[in-house]
Amino acid sequence: MSKSITMILSAILTYLNSHDALVILLALLACGILKWRNQAAVLGSGRDRDSWTRVPLRQPQELTKERVQPGKQLEEGLPDPDPLLDFDLSTARTRDYVYVNRTLRYPYFQTMSHRPMHINDWIEIDKDFVAYLDQKKRVIEEHAPDVLLSLPENDDACTELLQMLADYLPRRYPTLFARLPPTASPTSGTDKPFGGGILNKATGEQFDVTSVCGTDALRIVSRLVQDDFLMGRERDDGKIYLVGGLVAFPGFYLLSEKLGQPLSELHAPVPHFAAKIGMSVERTLVRLDPAHPFERSSWGIADDQDMFWHNITSNPLRPGQRAEDLWLRICHQTFRKLPRSRVIVFGVHPVLRQMKEFADLPLVPELLAKIHVDSSQEMLDYKQGPKYIDVLVPYLQQLAAQQVERGLVRPDEREDPANFRRLAQDRCDATG
Repeated sequence: MSKSITMILSAILTYLNSHDALVILLALLACGILKWRNQAAVLGSGRDRDSWTRVPLRQPQELTKERVQPGKQLEEGLPDPDPLLDFDLSTARTRDYVYVNRTLRYPYFQTMSHRPMHINDWIEIDKDFVAYLDQKKRVIEEHAPDVLLSLPENDDACTELLQMLADYLPRRYPTLFARLPPTASPTSGTDKPFGGGILNKATGEQFDVTSVCGTDALRIVSRLVQDDFLMGRERDDGKIYLVGGLVAFPGFYLLSEKLGQPLSELHAPVPHFAAKIGMSVERTLVRLDPAHPFERSSWGIADDQDMFWHNITSNPLRPGQRAEDLWLRICHQTFRKLPRSRVIVFGVHPVLRQMKEFADLPLVPELLAKIHVDSSQEMLDYKQGPKYIDVLVPYLQQLAAQQVERGLVRPDEREDPANFRRLAQDRCDATG
């Protein structure tokens, strides 16, 4: 259809042999109609002016580099994701966070190390989706006062986050979620009409997203995505404070211990944060605008799969703990500013990778070993290093030597393990 319209417009211009303004206007109008029809075919019926999203979206390819002044509403709103029309939950994988976002780097030092985030990467779902949701449900049932909290100033932002997810998920994952229109019929268990919401096809649950706020909204969020969310707000003093969140998988801390703290206090335990990057991080978040989200990743070592509270957080390694059964915990972290409330939403999706998986990843064992051997004692203490380093490092060094013996790595390549991403790409290119 696009080709036909283009040919017709070309013929009109040729016939008139001019750049008449009316003809150009008609051409632009025809292209706009075509674009609207194509978008509607992919994304469904779209929004009306009174829909519960109330935020007009743009396609990712239409984003510009323009910035907005702090405190100014970005009228264009947030971009639409590209739909995964053939998404299969049984085989779904996230991106490989070992290689994405410079999670592992050498020499290792404290840095924000953030990257612009494509909207498609905001929420990633893998085959463990239902297992994550089930585990998150159990954690909330047992520890809600510690993991599910919102200050009154943040309650409306919780609704905004829920509605943003309820709009995003059916667009990105149409095989897994469906958007539900409002109806006159009462919502199950209430006498209120269903205002509109979302269906999670994997669990069979449907939720009205128009009549909840605060922790009730965050509880619904916990049934939709694997991510946790922390929420920060800039107050009158110009500082950002943690005002709420859903953090079922913290691993090493409790939301209840952090709620209400300013950014500087939240990161006080992080070595060199205040001296080296504290002001830069706060300035970046204050200036963050809704159309320019970003992402980063962090890592730690865990000794079990209990993402709520790893054993190593409070205790030494269990007797007989084998190095190959330790876990590299990587947290994919996303940063967005909500357009209406201006609250900063910090998403965290933890992924666990067992150490023995790295035997076949060139230079990764070498890199992990060097990070632990050469990092400052302050950083190692912060990451619980003294509890596991004597078990882990010899194992990693053994894997690194075996990679040379197996021909996965040349001896000279071990001298610069930070090149592991390039090496992986070279191997991939060589094998087609």
